Amino acid sequence: MIEREAARRQVMSLLSRYPVVAILGARQVGKTTLAKQVAGEWRKGPRTRFDLEDPADLARLDEPSLVLRGLEGLVVLDEIQRRPDLFPLLRVLADRPRPAARFLLLGSASQELLRQSSESLAGRIQFHHLPGFHLEEVGAARAERLWVRGGFPGSFLARNDQQSAEWRRGFVRTFLERDIPQLGIRVPSATLRRFWAMLGHAHGQIWNAAEFARSFGVGESTVRRYLDLLTATFVVRQLAPWHENLGKRQVKSPKIYFTDSGLLHTLIQAETREAILEHPRLGASWEGFAVQEVIAHLGARSEECFFWATHGGAELDLLIVRGKTRLGFEFKRTDAPRTTPSMRSALSDLRLDTLYVVHAGEHAFSLGERTRAVPIRGLLDEIRRLK
Repeated sequence: MIEREAARRQVMSLLSRYPVVAILGARQVGKTTLAKQVAGEWRKGPRTRFDLEDPADLARLDEPSLVLRGLEGLVVLDEIQRRPDLFPLLRVLADRPRPAARFLLLGSASQELLRQSSESLAGRIQFHHLPGFHLEEVGAARAERLWVRGGFPGSFLARNDQQSAEWRRGFVRTFLERDIPQLGIRVPSATLRRFWAMLGHAHGQIWNAAEFARSFGVGESTVRRYLDLLTATFVVRQLAPWHENLGKRQVKSPKIYFTDSGLLHTLIQAETREAILEHPRLGASWEGFAVQEVIAHLGARSEECFFWATHGGAELDLLIVRGKTRLGFEFKRTDAPRTTPSMRSALSDLRLDTLYVVHAGEHAFSLGERTRAVPIRGLLDEIRRLK
């Protein structure tokens, strides 16, 4: 088992300051394992866990006020999206003068999909997003394996590539046929799978609702709903566009990435390293993997992450704005990256503090003023310098 030390420390810190903490992430990404690690370190009273997919635990919560009100220590509620009716009660328990318990909620739906939590527990809850494994956890030596298989523990830790691919195919099937309906969403699994697969071929590209709507023979609002659904369940990232007052026409639609490279490879039917290297989406796949790594290592929140593009052709793959600091990132699957007119335009127009060109080679080197080439395997050391 790979220990997720940074995530564990952050969750423990949040629990020391807030009565309710929610770990949110895709199904089978490791939320339950992380919660067990947190519970194993808990020293402020007993630990109680409810699995809201277990009929026995659901029966125990038939009268939730009677059960939860008397508990002390750490109370873990797994798959909280199945019981949104508990949020008003948790607000009451969190507002007690000296709350006897801290509540750790685990959910497979975003804060927006769990809207009751943000309304009922405003000011009382903090959220921690748990992605799949990333380089800091598995080690830079396994970067290629992480890219090919993705970061889901069941896929990354599989005995061989064939079992990894089988795990991912099973995940896709279960996600569409069971997990989505359990959220109360009524979209036929075959329709959503077709949309998800089509989205794989648009991975790393700017969202074009009209094109998808034509392909499906439905309205743009319908395909937008499908996209928002996959985003809210953590399998797709919509990277927001950045706008500057430049007197240039700038792109205003989001850029679409799969959050897990392994799922992308499954849905575009390129499940082995050899198949990926021959696939037309090779560059986009590697770019999306690197985007996720930078965001994870910097701990960047979604509201800090953007891309930038103009209709004249200038663009920047990733812009992270944190306070007054602006960091730009370009991603090139090459071992000899060079500066381009587009990079120089981004550096100047966006007033970047530094532009990093993340590449697939072995060495870090300067590409000019405020521009640095960094290998994906050396990304950890570079990120530590930034922190």
